[in-house]
Amino acid sequence: MSLPAPIESRLLAMLHARTDTLEAGDPIPEPLVLSSAFALPSNPDARRTYARYTNPTIEATEARLAALEDAPCLLFPSGMGAYSAAFMALLKGGDRVLMLSDGYYAARNLVSDIMAPFGVVLETCPAANILTADLAGYAAVVVETPSNPGLDVIDLRALAERCRTAGAKLVVDNTVLTPLLQQPLDLGADIVIVSDTKAMAGHTDVLMGHVASRDAAYMERLLSVRNLTGNIPAPYEAWLLLRGLETVELRLERMCANARAALPLLQASEAVSEVIYPDPSPQALDQGFLIGATFASAAAADRFLERAGFAKMTSFGGLHSSGDRRARWGDTVPEGFLRLSFGVEPTAALIDAVQAALADG
Repeated sequence: MSLPAPIESRLLAMLHARTDTLEAGDPIPEPLVLSSAFALPSNPDARRTYARYTNPTIEATEARLAALEDAPCLLFPSGMGAYSAAFMALLKGGDRVLMLSDGYYAARNLVSDIMAPFGVVLETCPAANILTADLAGYAAVVVETPSNPGLDVIDLRALAERCRTAGAKLVVDNTVLTPLLQQPLDLGADIVIVSDTKAMAGHTDVLMGHVASRDAAYMERLLSVRNLTGNIPAPYEAWLLLRGLETVELRLERMCANARAALPLLQASEAVSEVIYPDPSPQALDQGFLIGATFASAAAADRFLERAGFAKMTSFGGLHSSGDRRARWGDTVPEGFLRLSFGVEPTAALIDAVQAALADG
């Protein structure tokens, strides 16, 4: 994967955030600090007092994320934890929010089920129509691109301009491509949300999420929300994410290459009626590691996963290639639709397995 100079610079800053400051005898990896309380001077630092506010391991992980985003970041104990804090810091009673009708269902449910009683109004629009939707009167427009699970690509620069004209904040879920492959803040977004549970941590063993923004006042409000709601991750989980960040580029390169290698096999197979993969876009460095594939039935989809050796799971972005039948979660897709997430297996062996599974029908 060839990274442009600005992204390569951010990656190097993330990787060297600790090693560039080491003194003789310091451990090379970031230490795991499990303390929940800290020794106080007569005038305590407002943040380094109690672990509900922060912790050295959490601060170190946030610094790595901030280097990748080129913006201040705050960590949360899951992607939905990041969503809930981001919305609490942004929205108030009476605000209207426009979200994707074909995006991640839990994000919509957060507004419709939890925030609606407090006066926040949810309205929806398909990803394909978001660039022509009337944005007047919205406090926020919330999108993901590529969308989940339909993998629709939204022109973020064009949408950001329309949001500015309408006076709406643009919130972008960048979970699928990560800040290595797509930089929504550079394209004009106001706020970025990422579920670090997926490719950022990359090992399918931790829940985590972050919010990034270059709006200093918003980030102060977000920190206050986290402090007062206690919506902060534990240090060990933050440390696991930090470990994953150090290999994120290497993992993404193999994952994206595996997806591209499998794509023509899926497209040519009579067992697959439709294949969805994002078109190349100037706003992203790669099309990603997710492919949507529709099989004749749920049973046929499950049979493919078993024969190809793919894990059956509802997350994505891990080391192991996996698939999820999204219809069972309420997404408006056929019963045989699979969201396939390609992992880091050796490409030739993985493609042989996919080819054999498709040949078995």
